[in-house]
Amino acid sequence: MSWRGHFWTLGPFLRHNLLPPRVPDWQRWETSLEDQLVGTLNLSGRLTAEGASDTIVVIVHGLGGSATSYYARQAALCASRAGIDSLRLNLRGADRGGADYYHAGLTEDLEAALGSTALAGYENILLLGYSLGGNMMLRYLAGKPDARIRAAAAVCSPIDLKPNARAIDRPRGVFYRRHVLAGLKEIYRNVAERREVPLPVRAASRIDTIEQWDEQIIAPRHGFAGAEDYWEQTSACNVLSDIHTPTLFVASERDPMVGIDTLRPWLQNATQLRRIITSQGGHVGFPRKADLGLGVGGTVEEQIIQWLQAPT
Repeated sequence: MSWRGHFWTLGPFLRHNLLPPRVPDWQRWETSLEDQLVGTLNLSGRLTAEGASDTIVVIVHGLGGSATSYYARQAALCASRAGIDSLRLNLRGADRGGADYYHAGLTEDLEAALGSTALAGYENILLLGYSLGGNMMLRYLAGKPDARIRAAAAVCSPIDLKPNARAIDRPRGVFYRRHVLAGLKEIYRNVAERREVPLPVRAASRIDTIEQWDEQIIAPRHGFAGAEDYWEQTSACNVLSDIHTPTLFVASERDPMVGIDTLRPWLQNATQLRRIITSQGGHVGFPRKADLGLGVGGTVEEQIIQWLQAPT
């Protein structure tokens, strides 16, 4: 793994945490849905609505992230500059205030957001999913997506979860793994304050691999036989051929969290997707002048927003 991949993964994250960029004005967004196990669930997000646009981009965060993740804020700012409204969606539990936690294939949260009152007036919907949020978004598109969805983009998304989990569980992935697990454990502690959970919080706090987390936390709650069953049932690689929405898939050869070798076997046959594999960047972080080859200028986020408006 090139050091540049680590640099472009960690650099933007640290820079935006030390010097948070300006974000467009937003208001708290909320909706609810019914879950068979926990009953009524409340979802939240950050809605930027100028009032004049008939188009909105729904931004879905990655594993352990939230609507406040730096890449989600960047995307919302680029959308605002392009005259497009945005919703930065918190998947269940990501706002640390919910009674449940999400997984890689739980499309119900996205479906509930798209069906919410606040989005009812939009004629055009664009989807932008980062990392694991992109996998979930792709699975949603492979089902029966909202007819208003015009285009979608997945950025640095793991679509074959088994090899990706095994890779990040290796010793070289310890920094990223523990960072992700720290966010997941915080979500879990908040859920445990509200209802019964599969594993005591103290035991969950000792989990040190993604496989253990998926085996002991995700699988029991969401009805999977175990981690491998969960990976098999929720990996988007198995349903790419069912996607008919114009979709852009952006990956980096130097991504230290989503190995390019876990993507190539699936992407080479996914001819219905616009596939961009760049030698620049890391995991959801890219140089400002990185060119995706889409025939438009600007930062990677600006290029993606422009493509979503006029997919080719």
